[in-house]
Formats: sequence, structure tokens, C-alpha cells
Amino acid sequence: MERNQLSRQVALQRQSLFDQGYLDDQFNQLEELQDDSNPNFVEEVVTLYYQDTSRHVLEIEQALERKPLDFTKLDSYMYNLKGSSSSFGAKKVIAECKLFLEHCKARNGEGCVRTFQQLKTEYATLKRKLEAYFQLARQAGLTGTALRPK
Repeated sequence: MERNQLSRQVALQRQSLFDQGYLDDQFNQLEELQDDSNPNFVEEVVTLYYQDTSRHVLEIEQALERKPLDFTKLDSYMYNLKGSSSSFGAKKVIAECKLFLEHCKARNGEGCVRTFQQLKTEYATLKRKLEAYFQLARQAGLTGTALRPK
């Protein structure tokens, strides 16, 4: 596939992440920090996010298995996940975190469990989509400012 065609695919894939509601403007702001001296900055931030948050997800999962539920701990763990997700604009994950926090506040254990399952789905889907996006960008030879839309 020629480079121009790959570049268009990268741009379309990137835009679809916004159009489908997976990313918000924070992702654009991260891209603004990426330059020729650190051409993989955004990918590195996303990779660190998934490394760091996998621990939060595990903590929440384990806390949801303990009875009675400790809503204070659950709230704290989810608040950390929400903050990390906000750092790069994981819009759907953030929305599920907010809903989970509302269930914690209402001490609604069933709501927490349901929302957490949906959160894990959004979290995994975003990871797959971003991995595919970054892989295509590397294949196209696009790094740094070349990833940003004009």
C-alpha cells in the first residue's frame, strides 16, 4: 500500500476514535506535546496508562469480590482509574468511571458490578483500537507532528 493511502487510513482511523466517542480533546492536547524530539510521546503515555491502570482494574475486581463491599475503597480505586483515564482522554472509560462512582455514592453494589463489567469492555476495546491505530501509524512511517491533523 502506498504511503499516501496509509496516511489517509491513519487519519480516518484517528478520526473514528473521536467520532465513536472513545477519545476526547485531551488526546489532541497530548498530541500537541509530541514533537520530533519525542515522536512517540502519545503512544508512550497510552502504554504507561495501560500498565498503570491494569493494577487499578485488578484492585477494583478484587474489592468487588469481597463481601460486604467497601464502598470507600471502591470509590478510591475508581477515582484513581478515572484520573488516569482523563490524562489522555479515554472518554467512554471516563463515563463508566463516573457512573461507577455514582453507584458507590448510592451504595448500589449491583450497579457497581454491572458498570464495572461495561467499563472493562470499554477499556479493552479502546486498548485494541489504539494498538491498531499506533501500529498503522508506524507502518505508514508517521511519527511526531505527522500524526496530527492539519
